[in-house]
Amino acid sequence: MSKSSHRRSITALLAATLFSFGVCAAGAAEDVVVIPPPAIDEVAGSGTETAIFAGGCFWGVQGVFQHVKGVESAVSGYAGGNAKTAQYETVSTGSTGHAESVQVKFDPKQVSYGKLLQIFFSVAHNPTQLNFQGPDQGTQYRSALFVSDPQQRKVALSYISQLDKAHVFAQPIVTRVSDAAGFYPAEAYHQDFLTLNPTYPYIVYNDLPKIENLKSLFPADYRSQPVLVKAKG
Repeated sequence: MSKSSHRRSITALLAATLFSFGVCAAGAAEDVVVIPPPAIDEVAGSGTETAIFAGGCFWGVQGVFQHVKGVESAVSGYAGGNAKTAQYETVSTGSTGHAESVQVKFDPKQVSYGKLLQIFFSVAHNPTQLNFQGPDQGTQYRSALFVSDPQQRKVALSYISQLDKAHVFAQPIVTRVSDAAGFYPAEAYHQDFLTLNPTYPYIVYNDLPKIENLKSLFPADYRSQPVLVKAKG
């Protein structure tokens, strides 16, 4: 078992223990942070756009974006390293340069890149945690944006500066912004993990609250039926 899998197993055991004592798992995840929308957003073009988000374990990040209206697909995978090391066990060593990531394809006429960033920073993860998210430790769990074009870079950097200046988070944002240089889909068993394993303790403890937060904070952008990878296979 990899170190990453071991950490997730520990979290699952902790969650199961909490359940046995009647502790509500929904309160276990970090509290959501309400943040303003970006002051600068992209100009919606025609056709599908692609963006890559890294914010800890890709199970929860994928699950969040699969429930966003206008998202056409959200695929778990690896970004930041090369093709030869884009395997889960290797990435989990933290030595490959990869981050667990989610490639999101979306219709900019239905949801803008700025809106996806707002959801990412507010609901999907904590952008102030350096090289970790919750129980998962290592550079493969870093907060990062892999941008597809100069417009995405401008919107991302402007929004990070806006949020830092407004002090909406207790600590500075540590999210790295870099050009997308390659994305490698993760193994099949990682795809749609949140939807296919809703009772898995790690998911219940860390990720299902994110879906509830999305529904609560962004009701106009929430879709009850997620867009799944396997449905497109």
